[in-house]
Amino acid sequence: MPPRDSRPRPPAPRRPRPESADPSTRPGARAPKGDARREGTPQAGGAKRGSRAPRPLSERPRGARPEPPSATGPMRLQRALARAGVASRRDADAMIAEGRVTVNGAVATVGQVVDPARDAITLDGAPVAAPAPRQWLVLHKPAGVLTTRDDPDGRPTVFDLVPDRPGLTYVGRLDYMTEGVLLFTTDGDAAHQLTHPSRGVERTYVAVVRGNAPLAVRELRRGVVLEDGPVHAAQADARPLGNRTWELELTITEGRTREVRRVCEALDLTVERLVRTRFGPVRLGTLPPGQSRPLNGAERRVIDTLTGVGARRREPRGSERVRGASDGRTR
Repeated sequence: MPPRDSRPRPPAPRRPRPESADPSTRPGARAPKGDARREGTPQAGGAKRGSRAPRPLSERPRGARPEPPSATGPMRLQRALARAGVASRRDADAMIAEGRVTVNGAVATVGQVVDPARDAITLDGAPVAAPAPRQWLVLHKPAGVLTTRDDPDGRPTVFDLVPDRPGLTYVGRLDYMTEGVLLFTTDGDAAHQLTHPSRGVERTYVAVVRGNAPLAVRELRRGVVLEDGPVHAAQADARPLGNRTWELELTITEGRTREVRRVCEALDLTVERLVRTRFGPVRLGTLPPGQSRPLNGAERRVIDTLTGVGARRREPRGSERVRGASDGRTR
């Protein structure tokens, strides 16, 4: 074994670092005192060190917001028939099962996926028009009007108060004597999403009541147990109106059958009037009773977010799930 060389070795040469024109940008270099390039301190023009420069206006895509999804695109056949105003989804299923519907000349099957903009759909030999673009309305429902399409006893219904548009359906229900915000849409899937408890969409009600409203507010904030489960108000408040009546305002995030009236009954409150003043982003405002209006752009955008319209628009052909048109429950 050769003897170990005990002579000292010269130090290894250090690799030169690339020089920067600005010494403050070298790794580990400190910015001079008062230098605007110090970490987190805005530079000229409002930018921070390391942040991405804003894109020039000329390079930004035109259009501040995307257009709402079109009414066409892959969808279940029964949904296409319902949105074209031919029949309800349940009746459309029966028509398909009876062999009365064809797609591109072939007898259709239940659950078949179609594109109304491309496929030729017929019912009993007559062409079915493509669905109209998605529409949203809000109605100020008066008391004494039924939330249904037809009444065998001839009583007035909410469809007597809104424009006659194919595929229009209500979003949830308000009972016979309850007033206020009632949404309508031609998008049955979105209606189902808005009323599903998992979405937690807020509804605000104002009731004129008799009873111990301050105590009721405390109970609402703690939670009230009904026969179908507890109810927790997201917000509750009471204001005296005089003559031993109170204005009770409460916000809930689900819509069970006659939920607000049953809560008041459980709290020993007598309801003299009940008005829904808000559903999600849509407020009643100054809309007169019996009148309707289209939703504005801001309301539509919030609803699109709540209902996942963008995600549904990206679903591949044939992946659409079957959803109900509305929850069919009354408040």
